[in-house]
Amino acid sequence: MSDMLAVRNAQAVPLAHMPVLEPEAFRRAVLDAVASGARIASFFGRPLPSGRLGVLCALAHDHAGTLSLLGMEAGEEYPSLSPDCPQAQLFERELAEQWGLRPKGHPWLKPVRFAPPRRPGGEPMGSGPCGVMPFYRVGGEEIHEVAVGPVHAGVIEPGHFRFQCRGETVKHLEISLGYQHRGVERALTGGPDARTSHYMETLAGDTTVGHAWAYCQALEALGRVEAPARAAVLRAAALELERLANHLGDLGALAGDVGFLPTQSYCGRLRGDALNMTALLCGNRFGRRLLKPGGTGCDVDERTLDELRLRLDALARDSASALRLLWDAPSVTARFEGAGALTLGDARALGLVGPSVRACGALQDVRRNQPFGVYRYAMIPVSTWDTGDVFARAHVRWMEFQRSVVFLRELFETLPAGPVLRAPGSPAPESVVVSLVEGWRGEVCHAAVTDAAGRFAAYKVVDPSFHNWPGLALALRGQGISDFPLCNKSFNLSYCGVDL
Repeated sequence: MSDMLAVRNAQAVPLAHMPVLEPEAFRRAVLDAVASGARIASFFGRPLPSGRLGVLCALAHDHAGTLSLLGMEAGEEYPSLSPDCPQAQLFERELAEQWGLRPKGHPWLKPVRFAPPRRPGGEPMGSGPCGVMPFYRVGGEEIHEVAVGPVHAGVIEPGHFRFQCRGETVKHLEISLGYQHRGVERALTGGPDARTSHYMETLAGDTTVGHAWAYCQALEALGRVEAPARAAVLRAAALELERLANHLGDLGALAGDVGFLPTQSYCGRLRGDALNMTALLCGNRFGRRLLKPGGTGCDVDERTLDELRLRLDALARDSASALRLLWDAPSVTARFEGAGALTLGDARALGLVGPSVRACGALQDVRRNQPFGVYRYAMIPVSTWDTGDVFARAHVRWMEFQRSVVFLRELFETLPAGPVLRAPGSPAPESVVVSLVEGWRGEVCHAAVTDAAGRFAAYKVVDPSFHNWPGLALALRGQGISDFPLCNKSFNLSYCGVDL
């Protein structure tokens, strides 16, 4: 820890205070921290005036409730962390693809998104069209390969899944994304500006509030302002409504994947009810234009609060009825139990976040470990299960739904009076801030580095899906390939949230 800068969630600090280590010392410091229970929240590169590449790593210490920052200046290569720290592997592949920085000794170095390099004059890492790269092959008799996607049936984002099977049993799954890369992080450089809030709200369409809050929190830290208490409560209400809508949608989809149509049908309607409550709050079903740096862009009156209370009671009552059908059906629980199981050790090694890691028994939730906004004063119990399978991931969602309902009732009863917006100052120059929010899918991490003029010299977004895609691949090992839709839905990861 002495080689790192300890900070709190959303605390802006001068960039000069962050230790910058030589590559081997950097590697050793990160490995020691991870071995002590920390996990990598963000790990990214940025060009330096010297022409070298600066690498910044943010580690989350959940038990201590702190983050630590450290940097590295590297030339063309550095000793890879991945052989000893699997949760670093995707970050290191991204560094190599974006900036040409090669992690020497990386066990499986290849493109993540097939995007052009961001380093001037850099050579593209991929040699062909998007998705064309070496895939791991399993050899032997009766081994065959199944390729799914990138174009899928139905309205699904594009992604390629390459299964190595023996009979019906999956021996290995490799997942390739990058088919809808938008270059958002590149576009954020030089901001904030008039388009920045739009970018944040559309990073992952189903996590509008989570990403918008992480951005607002980062900008408020850089601008030395805190959102008013009333705005903090409204933000929490929107975040929990986003959680309700998506958890209901996932539970309904899981029911549909095992052919249990009553719950599927009910949840489709109920998800709409939750989205409509967000629309009542701010005029948009996904919460767009609700959050602004410094507070919120709208307020509610007593009449609206009364309507929200009535709708919340109805949503809780109808959801309990719909989900009782599912939990009481042995044919459903028999399909959920034991499918796609992960151990807590594997989940921690891969750096999983959100319901996926809590379903393995981890007490890991940003609202509890790195509290922000109104969560610094009100605690929601962390929902966990210990089997790590589809049942656990579904059950954790249902427990979180119920606890969010209780919390929302408290918020609606305790909404303080006062303003909802306090304009932040100009972003502090030559500073760095890491902002964490517990979205419905897990930890949302935004990291901003400002230049001498207070503009974004680098802005890095880590959607929870970035951490969790390798977990889905590992969960399929030893499963029947027909379980893939069920396991996939139990994680329900974002494709566009990774293709930034």
